[in-house]
Amino acid sequence: MSKRQLYIAAYDIRDPKRLRKTLRVIRAYASGGQKSVYECFLSKSEKAALLSEVSDVIDTDEDRFFLLRLDPRSKVYTLGKALPPQDGAFYYVG
Repeated sequence: MSKRQLYIAAYDIRDPKRLRKTLRVIRAYASGGQKSVYECFLSKSEKAALLSEVSDVIDTDEDRFFLLRLDPRSKVYTLGKALPPQDGAFYYVG
């Protein structure tokens, strides 16, 4: 069983420069998503690293960042061309 759990990372960043930096940080951990909402399979240490890196980038007085753990017992429903979230065997960093 994977030690990673599925999270949804969402953000609302006011400054374009911070937005680009935040997007770069989140994409390093994400397995899918679009615009300002991403699916991330994270271990405890990866979760702590993501939160630390995001907190270094955002302005907590102006920006918002949410990291929500999804209940692994719940079924994921997708519509349209969406694919169910999958915990890949590797991360692509590019």
